[in-house]
Amino acid sequence: MSIFEREPGDPGRDHLPPLVKLLLELGPLVVFFFANARFDIFVATASFMVAIAISLGVSYWLTKKLAIMPLVTGIVVLVFGTLTLILHDDVFIKMKPTIVNALFGTILLGGLAFNRSFLGYVFDSVFRLDAEGWRKLTFRWGLFFFALAILNEVVWRNFSTDFWVSFKVFGIMPLTIVFTLTQMPLITRHSLEPLGGDK
Repeated sequence: MSIFEREPGDPGRDHLPPLVKLLLELGPLVVFFFANARFDIFVATASFMVAIAISLGVSYWLTKKLAIMPLVTGIVVLVFGTLTLILHDDVFIKMKPTIVNALFGTILLGGLAFNRSFLGYVFDSVFRLDAEGWRKLTFRWGLFFFALAILNEVVWRNFSTDFWVSFKVFGIMPLTIVFTLTQMPLITRHSLEPLGGDK
């Protein structure tokens, strides 16, 4: 059985309660926003790095595993954050979302070129879809990641640092939520088990 068709209760499933998972994902961004508002982008970057490390540590402590997407994001934050602080150049931390989103987009669309749907690995997916469903959903998410990468480039290159920080915290998440909701009809059509059904 592939990773995309895990049975409920398999170790690959995400056991974090939704609220806890949301707090772990949003917490570092909130720290980043308020540190930038109170101090500057460099203090915010250092705070973001610490918050990301704590978030990953708590996630591992609770689940004894780390999902691919937060792990890769955390590594890129630490690498580009370190470059930002050492070189005292905020371009590196501003490019982080571009790099991460372009990386995930490349993995997803590149995988499709070899007839592989890697979306389950990226999101540690909780869905069980048929092959056509995974292909369509992977293609859509791949394009969405590239769209986010382009959007980040447009914003940080044409607007102030404070605007970019606000966009990163209050823009990306709502866009992602809206996009996810628009995919629910496709997920429902191609689901191998009723959503919300007996586990």
